[in-house]
Order: sequence, then C-alpha cells, then structure tokens
Amino acid sequence: MTGISSTPQWKALEADAAKLTRVPMRDLFEGDAGRFGRYSIEAAGLFLDYSKNKLTDEVVDHLLALAVAADVEGRRAAMFAGEAINATEDRAVLHVALRAAATDAYSTAGEDVSAAVRAELKKMKGFCGRIHQGVFKGYSGKALDTVVNIGIGGSDLGPQMAVAALQPFWLGGRRTFFVSNVDGQHLAAVLDEVDPERTLFIIASKTFTTQETMTNAKSARAWFLENGGGEGDIAKHFVALSTNTEAVAAFGIDKENMFQFWNWVGGRYSLWSAIGLSIALQVGFHNFEKLLAGARRMDEHFKTAPLAQNMPVMLALICVWNRNFIGASAHAILPYDQHLARLPAYLQQADMESNGKRVGADGSVVAHATGPVLFGEPGTNGQHAFYQLLHQGTDIVSADFIAPAISQRALGDHHEKLLSNFLAQTEALMRGKTEAEVRDELSRESKTNAEINALAPHKVFPGDRPTNSILMERLEPETLGGLIALYEHKIFVEGVVWGINSFDQWGVELGKVLAREILPEIAAAGEEKPQAKAHDASTNGLINKINAIRRKGG
Repeated sequence: MTGISSTPQWKALEADAAKLTRVPMRDLFEGDAGRFGRYSIEAAGLFLDYSKNKLTDEVVDHLLALAVAADVEGRRAAMFAGEAINATEDRAVLHVALRAAATDAYSTAGEDVSAAVRAELKKMKGFCGRIHQGVFKGYSGKALDTVVNIGIGGSDLGPQMAVAALQPFWLGGRRTFFVSNVDGQHLAAVLDEVDPERTLFIIASKTFTTQETMTNAKSARAWFLENGGGEGDIAKHFVALSTNTEAVAAFGIDKENMFQFWNWVGGRYSLWSAIGLSIALQVGFHNFEKLLAGARRMDEHFKTAPLAQNMPVMLALICVWNRNFIGASAHAILPYDQHLARLPAYLQQADMESNGKRVGADGSVVAHATGPVLFGEPGTNGQHAFYQLLHQGTDIVSADFIAPAISQRALGDHHEKLLSNFLAQTEALMRGKTEAEVRDELSRESKTNAEINALAPHKVFPGDRPTNSILMERLEPETLGGLIALYEHKIFVEGVVWGINSFDQWGVELGKVLAREILPEIAAAGEEKPQAKAHDASTNGLINKINAIRRKGG
C-alpha cells in the first residue's frame, strides 16, 4: 500500500507550504474581499469561518484532491453502510444510527439495527418519564431527584460534557453528579453531597468489568447498604448501562433497568445511546431528542454535501494542512461559553484516542504525523493562562474558537465583552504585530530610542497562527448535537486521510494489564510486603518506597 505522504497530491501540498512560508497571512487578506465568503460554510445551525488559515485557492484545491486520493467519499459511504471499517476489532462504526430518523434504516452484517435502537430509546423515554413523574421511587417512597453516573472515558466524559453544556435546560430540582476516577476521594466527595433515599446510581460499563467503574460501583453499593438501604432496595436505586446481563443481575440490578448498547458503538461516540441516560434525566427526554436531532442534521450534511462545501471534511482537511504542512503539533479547543467548559476534555478523548496512532490501517508504520495534542479552556480564562504561548511561543498551535452569538443567560454587557475577546484573539493571532508597528507605537508613547530598542523585540507578535471560528446563534440541545457530530466526522475524515483506524484504542490496554499485575504488590495500610523484584529498577524502587510509606502510615 502506498502511503498518503508518497502521493503527488501530498507533494503538491508540500510545495504549496514552501511557497507560502514567507507570505504573511495578513497579506492574503489584503486585496481579497471575497476571502471570508469563499472560506466559510454554514450547516446544521453552525457557521464555520476557516479563512484565518494560511490558505490559498490552490491549497484548497490540493487538499480536496488529497481527500479524493484518500477515498474519503468511499470510506464515508462504507461507514454509513455499516461495513466493518474498524478492521482490527472487526466492527462496524454506526453511532450515526443512534440518532437516525424514524424512517431511516441502518444495518450491519445483514442485521437491521434501527429497530433495536428505537426500542432502546423508547425504553429510556419510559424510564425517564417514570422518574420525572415520581412513579419510580426510592426505598423510602421519596422521589429520586439525584443521579450519580459512575463510568469512565466515553461513559463519563460525553454525558458530563453535555449535562454541563445544557445547564440552562436542566429540570428544576434535579441534580446530576459524575464519578470516574478510581481515586476514592472522587466518589467519597460525591457521596457526601447526596441522600441515599433520593439517589439513583447509573453504572455505565458495557462489560460490567471495567476496573475503575466497578470499584466505584461496589463502593457506592456498600455505602448505600450502610446508609439505610437493604439488599432488596438495590433494584430501586441502581440501573446499569451494559450488555452483561449475568453480572448486572448478580449486582442486584433488575434486568428491566438494564439499558444496552452495541459493539458497533465506540465508547467515545456513545453519548447518543443509553450512555446518555444521565443527560435525558437531567434535561428531559424531549431535550435529549433535540440533541439527537441536531446531530442528525450534521450527519445528513456530512453524508450529502460536496467535499468543498462539507463542514466536517473541510475542518478535517484544514487540520491536516496545519498538522502536516504548517507544523502545528498541538491544537487548542477554545469555547467562549462557560457551559462548554468540559468540551476540551471531551474532545481530547475523542480526537487523541481516535487518531493518536503511529501504525496505519494496513499495519505499517506511517511516514507522517497523525493526531495533534489537544488541550483547551473556556475563554477568557485561557487568555490569562496559555495564550502567551499561542501568540509568542516557539511552536505553532492551531485553534478552534467556538462561540454563541447570543448568551442563554444575558447579564449586563458580559456577553458583548466575551465576544469582543473571541474576535480580537483570532485577529491578533492572524495579524500579529510587526517590529515596525511596535516601534511606531512606542515612539508615540514618547519612549527613548534606548527604551524602544530594549522593548521592541519583546512586543513583536509573529502572527500567522492558524485559527477556525465556529459560531452558533445560541448554545441549545440542537446546536450542541450538531457541534459534537461535526467533530466526530472531522476526526473520522482525518483518520481516513492519514490512513489509520480511528475507531480502536489498543494504546490504553498495556497500562491496564501492568496495573493488574502490580496491584497485589501494593501494601495495604500498615501491611508488610516483600521487596518488589519483578520489574525494572525504577518501578521496583517506587513500589518499595510506596509500601514503606504505607507501612509507617498505617
């Protein structure tokens, strides 16, 4: 198999990048009144402006040619057709089926999955209705108005992000907590906040064997039994999002309160499934359906729009351009809406677990860079934290700026000031400030020549920092659904171009295996353990040091 970086299309982009090296981005804007119009797309309630990237029409043409060479359209069709495009696990990738319209039909391996999806959604809706109407009560007869979602990875980050993002839509009197870390302090802090008589625990684990999740689940179960609940009450306060009926029943959960999802749903793509039960319970099932509908609009756009007018495709191609040809090894997610505070963490998993691969789908080591490092914070917090590096650091960091034009919670002129920062930062990153401009500015401040010479180098901004701007009218369930689906499809297209499988995650396995081996070697508090000898000198030394501290501290 010929790697994508050996193709003529890739070589053409390398030549483009070399030609643009000495062309400031501000020059690309001057004299080109149509740049913004040509390099923007509107779809599914979102508006994307990608004009503040070092692009020309020739570059865009070559990027589209690269997408054709990588067979993006063919791989897209294969995904929607339910083919097993996750080849290393022999699985289809059909999260789009989770938010399909009632008339849509999706199948894989000859099996129609649409009916099963609709049945599970109906079951979720009925359960939410019983909880919200107070029909499904706790052991003491009190309504269950508090949810503790216990999961990790995709079973935690997605629902947690969505619940936070949709805070203006929360149902009155309801609370939702999320526990993921096996660090007992995480669970203990949440249990301090909840009433066992009014709390519903959601245990989210497909296999019902995930170490972190089941450790937390068993501790929550023990806490419940120690604080008024009986064994027979477990079924009233615990539900499972799983496929392991036997293990769920052994835990004490009624199988009628077990919600399933399927092996063609990856964890980081699963918030649309039963994994989203915590979302539906907090914002109402009608708003959960709107979330699905927004994603479905983006699915339709991605499936049908020509490549050049396709928002996920173009966003992905811009990422490839910046990563492989402009030299951006990191990418920032910068939402200018406090409710999207967990979006960077969610996309960290979605992107880095998907495209953090060094081996192509054909098993060979790739000859080009793949997924960038993702990080981010809400604006304007990030501006007072890491934007210094974005503006004047030695590395190029690309960024997505995301903002609603209208706030869900207007307060004075707060949102206008927020938006002014949103706009100013992308302009500053693109334009920069030349030494001549700095010197002129300092001169107008009546600085001496010596002062100007000393200060000028520190106040120069190189500019040419690539950014995308994503706008929406308001952050609502529909627009959030479209935004998440946009990034899902972007990640997929990037993986297709880079020739990797975006849907497995073998990189998370080795640490898990070693942790299981090391666990018996960690001493309980006050316990004496023999000296560790089975590992390298560093790991043995650390185990022995930990055990010595725990023996004394017990």
